[in-house]
Amino acid sequence: MQELADVVGSGLRVLFCGINPGLLSAETGHHFARPGNRFWPALHLSGFTPRQLKPAEQSELLDLGLGITNVVDRPTAQAGELSRSEFAAGGENLVKKVLAYEPVWLAVVGVTAYRAAFNLPKAVMGRQERTIGPTRVWILPNPSGLNAHYTLPKLTAAFAELRAASSMP
Repeated sequence: MQELADVVGSGLRVLFCGINPGLLSAETGHHFARPGNRFWPALHLSGFTPRQLKPAEQSELLDLGLGITNVVDRPTAQAGELSRSEFAAGGENLVKKVLAYEPVWLAVVGVTAYRAAFNLPKAVMGRQERTIGPTRVWILPNPSGLNAHYTLPKLTAAFAELRAASSMP
């Protein structure tokens, strides 16, 4: 299994941050690669992308001022396999990435991952008070198909709130 490379660069409006790579993502080298994951449809339907990109087209995000990283780099079948120490170390590493690239927004997809990575057990969805350097922080629902509570329309609405706040065209 290969390490899943970040999709990052300078001048990002939004850096999306997943929990960790799934096994298929690690195998293919593409973020949110599992067919049941709703990240790519929600990204498009909320207006971030002009069409629904395929995971293999992830590099096209950079031209749109968007990027992708993860809290924890280790691939697993399920995020529940990650330890507290991995989340804590991942949070520290994420802060370093954000300070290095200075996106306008960091959007963590998964409130549980955000809580664990930053030891903020009461964090809720949406815009956060904290910043990382000049970067503002937003928590989005986890787009995994396992998160059945958030239907695609609910996910799309949450992504659209961030898009509006980030002043994306």
